[in-house]
Amino acid sequence: MNLADLGLTGITAAQARLMTTGHNINNAATDGYNRQTVLVSTAGATSTGSGYIGRGVQVDSVQRSYDDFLYNQLTDSQSTGASIASYGNQITQINNLFADRTVGISPALQNFFNSIQSVASAPADPAARQELLGSAGSLAGQFNDANAFLDSQRTDVNNQITTVVTQINSYVGQVKDLNQQITNALASNPNQPPNDLLDQRDQTVSQLNQLINVKVVKQDNNFSLTAGNGQVLLGGNTEYPLLAVASKDDPSRTVVAYSAVTGPGTSVPVEMKESSITGGSLAGLLQYRSEALDTVQNDLGRMATGLAIAINQQHEQGVDLNGNPGQEFFSVGSPKVISNAGNSGGAAVGAQFDLADPDVANKLTAQDYKIAYDGTNYTVTRVQDGTQVFTGDAATLASTPIDGLSLSVDTTGGAPQAGDSWLVQPTRTTAGSVQLELTDPAQVAAADTTGGSANGNNALDLAQLQTGKTLGNGTMSVNEAFSQIVNQVGVLTQKNSSAAKAQATLIQQNYSAQQNVSGVNLNEEYVNLDQYQEQFQAASRLISVSSTLFNALLGMMS
Repeated sequence: MNLADLGLTGITAAQARLMTTGHNINNAATDGYNRQTVLVSTAGATSTGSGYIGRGVQVDSVQRSYDDFLYNQLTDSQSTGASIASYGNQITQINNLFADRTVGISPALQNFFNSIQSVASAPADPAARQELLGSAGSLAGQFNDANAFLDSQRTDVNNQITTVVTQINSYVGQVKDLNQQITNALASNPNQPPNDLLDQRDQTVSQLNQLINVKVVKQDNNFSLTAGNGQVLLGGNTEYPLLAVASKDDPSRTVVAYSAVTGPGTSVPVEMKESSITGGSLAGLLQYRSEALDTVQNDLGRMATGLAIAINQQHEQGVDLNGNPGQEFFSVGSPKVISNAGNSGGAAVGAQFDLADPDVANKLTAQDYKIAYDGTNYTVTRVQDGTQVFTGDAATLASTPIDGLSLSVDTTGGAPQAGDSWLVQPTRTTAGSVQLELTDPAQVAAADTTGGSANGNNALDLAQLQTGKTLGNGTMSVNEAFSQIVNQVGVLTQKNSSAAKAQATLIQQNYSAQQNVSGVNLNEEYVNLDQYQEQFQAASRLISVSSTLFNALLGMMS
């Protein structure tokens, strides 16, 4: 080992350090980049009679500053934050719809009952009667508009779920490609980590986690990915794409599924349980739909249906200006019944509101119902709270009103088969179907049957429905039912806002902890540049000295 060789080792080490420092500086703002450091060690020494003379320095590796625990902590918090943000983007829209008490259903409801009071005070006044029909039509229109808005949100959520599932599959494919690139890199240079590829893979997984929370299993330098209750998304070199499909229970509802192999070259989609999908914007969308959108739309439908039925029942007890019995004031659609797409039988289930019951409005719930046939009996279960409310045969079902509903089984198209099921949504769509049926102000049955056609006694009874406990088994008036919807949305919005703030703080804390280990500190890199430049210059000086000494020796020999 001579001075020139010794200087060369120093130049090589300094050059590697300078290049790595430059790489750090250039990527200081690159998402997912981990600061890199050159690892060096002594090149050893040569034994001489005067002792061991060092042979300089050698570059061992370039290592990234990475902490697996801090990385996982950060990605998990970001995944939760993405879920909260996705939920919040949707709930804010409903909150804006219902929170404004100057427009929408709240003032329309008040105007409607004010108009009824006016008719009660002046039952023969055609202007008051006309105003009542106008305010009634406006109220029906507000119910229709609010339901249409909720329907549009449902469509938007379906579209977003489809888009997110497509993005998830794309990221899984990118992780698979990076696995292969890392494998190839290690094959060509087994002893050195491909740091930038490792960073890219970690960043891709981080971005994937903001769509859906995934678990990473490391094996032979490859990542395998699972989601939900262990559903494999990437195993080895095989992708298992998620699917966005129409639910078998409700085709209007887009759900997440995976493919289950049923035979050579064949598979069927299996719906994933929504509660098993956690983290990421996908979980936020699913939680919003089940917790907020379904509940609000059902509650609004119950309120609109209960109001329409209660008004009709009271109106039909009076007489109009012509002495005729009161007619149906509002019309409202029937409960929605959906046959499961997997049904093998031909039976159909029918559902109607039990209008023969004078207390039917009070008995209505905001629940959906699943009817299942086991080959002998039918069971009826509330979907939201899981309560089973009926078990029996078809005849017993038809003769047993359930929560204000009359259910029946029609076998005209064929007999039911064991395993068949149906979903009943009594109030999901009814707010959109409320319509004013009266067309002539004289048809308003303001009078009772005992005081002549010009009194306002029945109108007074109609007006009392505003504050009477006509909904929720005697627990709510119409006004209180709407206030409950507004308050429920407000609570969910506030809860989401508070969670978003807390999660943002947690993300920032985790990011700071991760950056303290892995982030690039430009000031530190600037200092390193000067230090490594001096090392390079000093090593170069060794070579220069070596050349001078060599020339001197040549001169002495000549």
